[in-house]
Amino acid sequence: MPPGLSGSILRSYPLPTILLVSPLPIAFSPPMDAISVVVRTALLLTVSNIFMTFAWYGHLKNLHHTKWYIAALASWSIALFEYLLQVPANRIGYTQLSVAQLKIMQEVITLSVFVPFSLFYMEQPLKLDYLWAGLCLLGAVYFIFRS
Repeated sequence: MPPGLSGSILRSYPLPTILLVSPLPIAFSPPMDAISVVVRTALLLTVSNIFMTFAWYGHLKNLHHTKWYIAALASWSIALFEYLLQVPANRIGYTQLSVAQLKIMQEVITLSVFVPFSLFYMEQPLKLDYLWAGLCLLGAVYFIFRS
């Protein structure tokens, strides 16, 4: 820890901080308990969903010329990394969130990952339906998290 910084100051920051104690920035992260359970869960679920989106749909662009079982094996190998992030995310989240809240959080993250994937990677056209689906999910978030 850089001189002059007490542990209590570092614990008050919710996200990783950059300090300039030399000409080069030195990055450090506060203890994991300083980052909220919801933030850790959302970050892990987001990264896991990126893997899963590629596992589910990436083969449509990259492996469309191969046999289906080759695409399935490739997808399963990608999905392993998704599960290595998703299982801890749900276990962390379940310490403070209900199963319903975890599910709705996952659905919001899924749409947030899928839309850019669909537009930029799969080169699909932007549809107004994405907006309507997002609004429906906002309603679900309201009802599940209001209590």
